[in-house]
Amino acid sequence: MRPFIIGIGGAHSGAGKTTYASLLLQHFKGWGAIKYTKTGLYASVVDDLTTLSEDNKDTRRFLDSGAERVLWVQSPPLELGEVLPLAVEELSALKGIIVEGNSAIEFLVPDIIIFILGSDPSEIKAGAKSLLSKADVVVAEKGASVQVKERARRFSRSAGENAELLRYVREMVEKKEKIASSLREKSDDGRIPCPVARKLAEELSVPYSEIGRVANELQIKITGCELGCF
Repeated sequence: MRPFIIGIGGAHSGAGKTTYASLLLQHFKGWGAIKYTKTGLYASVVDDLTTLSEDNKDTRRFLDSGAERVLWVQSPPLELGEVLPLAVEELSALKGIIVEGNSAIEFLVPDIIIFILGSDPSEIKAGAKSLLSKADVVVAEKGASVQVKERARRFSRSAGENAELLRYVREMVEKKEKIASSLREKSDDGRIPCPVARKLAEELSVPYSEIGRVANELQIKITGCELGCF
């Protein structure tokens, strides 16, 4: 199973993506981070500590926040399909990965998408609007009016709300770990009957699709599905 992935995107440059990625890294020990930068001509995955530790780099902030490992992915959007899987595979032994960068998040489909709005909620780049519609967590100024998907959680920029955000994200990580553990326990030779998978989803209060996604990552086949739940 791939590590738990948290994607952090934003409405525009300077919205606070790196600040919130660093906040999570301070509290999630044993995690790594991927910083994505869009380029026009070349693709690379930088793991050189001297480069990553240069002053004023976001990667330096990740390292200072306690990231176990940091990678800097530079690529044109069309080449993300080649370099991002390599970066994730390189960090696959870690507990989890925090990915910063809108295009990288769109490609990876993380377990949690956190979207950071700037001080002006109306200032959203055209390319970021799609990501906002998919976000599980939205961080915005208190009282800001913004449309989010029905199940998304909203938090404001404050120390108290940041603590709530951390608790919520940790609960999500623990829930996926519980799903994975339960699937392993209830599967037989890499297979689990659909009624058992559905009951598990109901017991854990998660969508059927979440059970299906984790089962796919574990290479556990859900058999006899007649309702198209998985």
